[in-house]
Amino acid sequence: MSSDRLLRTVLQHYQDIHDAAKTDQIIGSTTHLLTELTNPLNLGLLTSQLLTAPAIWFQAGGVRTSVRVISIYNTAASHIHNYEVAARDRKEPHEGGGLGCEEWTRAVVKGADDRSRRWQHLLVLTGVLMGMESSNRQSLSRGLRNTLEEAVVMAANLALDSREQDGPVAGASIVMALNFAFPLLSDFHKSLINCNALLPLIVWTVTAEEGLAHGQFLASVSSEIVESPNGLLAWSPNTPSFRHIQELDRRPTLANLGPLAKLAGFAVQQATDTNAVIAAQDALVAFSSRVLDTWRLNRLSDIDPALEADALTQETLTSTWPVLWNLLRKVMFGTVVILQAIVSRSLLDPRMLNNVAAPVVATKSLGILRNIFFISSRNGNSAFQVYNFTYLTSIDSISRSSDACRLFLQEFRPSEDASTATTYLQRSLDLFYLNLSEHLPLTLPTDACDVLIIKPAIAYISHEGPTTQNMVEIFESAHSAILSTISCPQHSPLTIQLTPFYIDLLFNSFPQYISSRQFRVAFKTVMQIVSPPFPIAELEPHLSETLLEMLRSAVSTAPTNLLPSTLNIVAQAAMEESQEERYSQQSSLALALVDSLPYLPLPLLEEWFTITAQAMNEIEDLALREPVKQRFLQLLVSGELDVERAAIGVAWWGTRGGRKLILGASTEPAMMSGALSGPDRSSRL
Repeated sequence: MSSDRLLRTVLQHYQDIHDAAKTDQIIGSTTHLLTELTNPLNLGLLTSQLLTAPAIWFQAGGVRTSVRVISIYNTAASHIHNYEVAARDRKEPHEGGGLGCEEWTRAVVKGADDRSRRWQHLLVLTGVLMGMESSNRQSLSRGLRNTLEEAVVMAANLALDSREQDGPVAGASIVMALNFAFPLLSDFHKSLINCNALLPLIVWTVTAEEGLAHGQFLASVSSEIVESPNGLLAWSPNTPSFRHIQELDRRPTLANLGPLAKLAGFAVQQATDTNAVIAAQDALVAFSSRVLDTWRLNRLSDIDPALEADALTQETLTSTWPVLWNLLRKVMFGTVVILQAIVSRSLLDPRMLNNVAAPVVATKSLGILRNIFFISSRNGNSAFQVYNFTYLTSIDSISRSSDACRLFLQEFRPSEDASTATTYLQRSLDLFYLNLSEHLPLTLPTDACDVLIIKPAIAYISHEGPTTQNMVEIFESAHSAILSTISCPQHSPLTIQLTPFYIDLLFNSFPQYISSRQFRVAFKTVMQIVSPPFPIAELEPHLSETLLEMLRSAVSTAPTNLLPSTLNIVAQAAMEESQEERYSQQSSLALALVDSLPYLPLPLLEEWFTITAQAMNEIEDLALREPVKQRFLQLLVSGELDVERAAIGVAWWGTRGGRKLILGASTEPAMMSGALSGPDRSSRL
């Protein structure tokens, strides 16, 4: 069929609505015509008709239709470029319609006329720019490329001005077109984009109907979960909710989430209206809250990752469950990347950096991170730099305001019976709370620390239920929160009251809930806090020795068998990689005793050198005693002891029997290299 006849046929088909197969055929014919037509006027006519064709725009494709239009012009433009290169460089006969790249570009762009909307013009311009200039093709002259880039930005800004009248599909199409064109625009033309209008539109595109649908896909999942005959939860891959999730995952907005997040970051930094940035953050707060609330009502939310195999059917574990979490990871990633740009902006914008606005921005940011913590806390999902920057920077900002810290912790404070009466989801949120509270004791007054940090932490430390990875993490976080609080000098009255009780909890937690290393760090920290120069040492001068007496008595009665491997997967992997020694409970307590020696008051030090060495010698297994001995020797020679304590250590080692206690009576004394040894040694001079 000749090109002119095919053109008439395609234009006729444009006027009616067809099924999917026929529509695909029409789109294919359109792409073919764009590369084969020889008359520039026909190219303009075809473009003009395409942008108003019911066969294209009255389909239920949404933003996919817009992406297909971009693809039509991208493909056609790249073919025109290839034809021109073949004719110019390889002297081959010119294929296609015979038009050069610049003539073809001008002809197509003229078809974006007043009969169609500005956002539709943007689709054509973006497709042409991509086809001609992406992959370093450089098909157009510098002047025409600048004109085309200017046209893209102008069409985008005009479309942004009329986005409310054009509808939601138009808004998402603007975002997707700019997303594709953005890498090809010069810095000058990027600076001309109306970021005040673009930013809220990007957030809406990612989170609303054309993107993640406000997280409502989780509600449909919940309604289709059934219980199998053996009591396990089942979510079939044949359910409408699973097919809906697969459809969501294939949407152009989610398939291009990385570049979209980068575009959002640019819009945040370039927006001249601070209110637009704050509105974008508010939209993320609302979206993440809806996601959390919807997930809370889902029966799957109470499944501990460590117990998945005991709660889900095999089909669910291998088919639907991974797909759901892959989509949720995209939810987290998109949210965090946009939030990171907002947090970065808050460090530079005076209207977000002042003492009134900064705590509010930080509170919202931490609220968003809390809402998605059920995603970021699984399988190391939060282990990327953008998340850590956003989290730690928000903590730094909120720490500037004691009132903001208090209000945030009051809003999300765990219940008194949190350790026993909550779901896995709530325990995850409590873990976020404890992790955060560890950073805030310096900002809060003592009474607030007691109510908002100490009591929630003790509730979890006192828990005696089954041990899972999640509970181990909560235990670690609770201990860290308490240690962080009692380490603050201004909380000395609370430290005096709490220390004996906490030490008792510490002994009860080890080794079931915390590892040997964690116990040693915790005990050493407490010893440092109750020793000079901390104020508590003057108020309670005998407290440090009392704690050591407790530890010394525990060494004598502690079990001597090897401790089991830690439940902390990361710590276990690190231990295996470094080939770290294994410990018994007894040797771990002895090591804690050694670690505490640098913090003892001077009058007690020599006595406790001897007591510690005697405790070490109570370890009968030589393999378990050896790490304690090596740690003791390291303490004496590594510089951990200050000058006065080191002098006491030297005297104890040389004249007070220290060497004999540690190395044994039969050990040969250390000698210089080259010295004569043995009973018959004599001078050869």
